[in-house]
Amino acid sequence: MKLAFLGTSDFAVPALEALVEAGHEIACVYTRAPKPAGRGQQERKTPVHKTAASLGLPVRTPRTLRSDEEAAAFEALDLDAAVVVSYGHILPKGFLEAPVLGCINIHGSLLPRWRGAAPIHRALLAGDAETGVTTMRMDEGLDTGPMLLAERTPISAADTAETVHDRLADLGATLIVSTLDGLMRRAIEPVPQLEDGATYAHKLGKEEGLLDWRQPAAELERKVRAFHPWPGTWFDAPHAGGIERIKVLQAGLALAANAPGTVRIGDDGYPVIACGNGGLRLLKLQRAGKSAQSADAFLRGFAMPAGTVLPSPSVVPLPQTRPG
Repeated sequence: MKLAFLGTSDFAVPALEALVEAGHEIACVYTRAPKPAGRGQQERKTPVHKTAASLGLPVRTPRTLRSDEEAAAFEALDLDAAVVVSYGHILPKGFLEAPVLGCINIHGSLLPRWRGAAPIHRALLAGDAETGVTTMRMDEGLDTGPMLLAERTPISAADTAETVHDRLADLGATLIVSTLDGLMRRAIEPVPQLEDGATYAHKLGKEEGLLDWRQPAAELERKVRAFHPWPGTWFDAPHAGGIERIKVLQAGLALAANAPGTVRIGDDGYPVIACGNGGLRLLKLQRAGKSAQSADAFLRGFAMPAGTVLPSPSVVPLPQTRPG
């Protein structure tokens, strides 16, 4: 097929590579424009931009798609289909309708569950037993188009957003090749999404990473995994007459029966924080500007004696499950 590829993040890179390897003609790659980054504020290309350049593919980085010039340029590509993966721009109607077979999206969930910006994180937060990737023909709604193919994968107790992200990126790469093959052979019948059971994966906010000890320990442990590596989770602890923010990089579950926020030290030297139900065993911690440490080593340089009561936030943002 003659394709355009629209993507930005590293989640999209395996799909682009798989399409090239499968022999499809990539007429153009669309990605977000480079942004200043780092101390020198030098412009940094997106992961997809770097990959496309290494493959010798033409790249466009329009700041917006909502212009007659961009619509005409896209239509002039005379595409069989366009593949869209983690792009970051909303496609106008003219873009959606230009390719013969439309625009095919790889979404990191089992639609219609977890439409929206952060499906991997929300699946982990909710304690879902499985997730997956879905290919769909895009329409003007938010991840509401008819589904083409799907691939499932279990979520283990050790999974983080990072491990699930990498697994789904690889699954998506395989699935998009199968999807295009099925469309060429007219062997795939698009299936409309049902609204029953649809949930919305609201975009993550950094403030959601603050741990509230009044919540059940199981929920906090899932949050630590769901928010790794970004935006991360943390708590506030008293130190040297003030309050210091401590990052939680790894945690587990433990028994605890004290008031929420109460610290006890286990026989192994690791701290356990009482929660609304059960306790959170802190395994790896990090102070601002310092290296990450195992929690037992951390306590040798940061006093947090048994009986300390860590504060809970006065207001905790609630994630949305529906658009709006």
